[in-house]
Amino acid sequence: MKLTSIHPRFGLRIEDIDLAEVTADFGYPEIRSAFEESSFLHFPNQEIDDASHLRLAAFFGPREDRTIHREEPLPEVSLVTNVKPDGSVFGKSDSTLQNLQANMLWHTDSTFLPAPALANILIARIIPPSGTATEFCSTRIAWEDMPEALKSGVKGLYFKHDYTHSRKKIDPMLAGEEMFAHWPQQIWKSAWKNPVNGKTALYIASHASGVVGMGRKQALDLINELIEWCTQDQYVYRHTWCTGDVLVWDERAMLHRGVPWNYDEPRTLSSICVSATEQDGLEDMRYDGKTRGAFETR
Repeated sequence: MKLTSIHPRFGLRIEDIDLAEVTADFGYPEIRSAFEESSFLHFPNQEIDDASHLRLAAFFGPREDRTIHREEPLPEVSLVTNVKPDGSVFGKSDSTLQNLQANMLWHTDSTFLPAPALANILIARIIPPSGTATEFCSTRIAWEDMPEALKSGVKGLYFKHDYTHSRKKIDPMLAGEEMFAHWPQQIWKSAWKNPVNGKTALYIASHASGVVGMGRKQALDLINELIEWCTQDQYVYRHTWCTGDVLVWDERAMLHRGVPWNYDEPRTLSSICVSATEQDGLEDMRYDGKTRGAFETR
């Protein structure tokens, strides 16, 4: 495999490997090592069908389950798209497009689920002629550089995560839909320590709606301050999509957001999120039942 840095401090472009041919013993160990160390991987020019997509995801861990009703089958591959089944595109007032626009807030996938995401494997299927992009930032590097006065106040905090919180920022009516309102609030530690290499990353998202033991306004001010710190230009990589691109990133150590495109043009990405497990450091992230007082370091 040919590995090339895509940002001075995180991320790799990996070439000369066919992801459809990767097995648990061939290719995957090297990919997983790069994933743990670099947090973000770009595989260009791939020809990978849904079956191969599913097989690759399974090496990372269990497929995420967002089914609301027990009788629902677990979707094989999720489509991130503005295209209707008949081939036309959704209008700007449609909730599907509004949900895509909510993904343009800086976020980490699935912090609102009982088992948050370890990784997302996202593949470009249909790219609009005028282009489209997604931005990523490393919360690990941002944590390393964070002023000690701010960092010391964040250590030990627990953030509350609520799917409806991010959707309300787009439209309160959107937040009331069952697919968002179904999930109860989750509470996770503010920083995730990677059990493989011991490196720590801030764990935050647009879904973060509060802090245990802190007033709402103070908590939201702190959350906004932290996201602004992490998303400074020096921590951000902007990926311009090409058909056949495969991106894999560590949800424990990255924020991402979509970038608006011409919504009259079709765009389809296929996504599989893999849930974090205890071996990925999940147990250490769980709320311990204790609370901290208000943020008082400044």
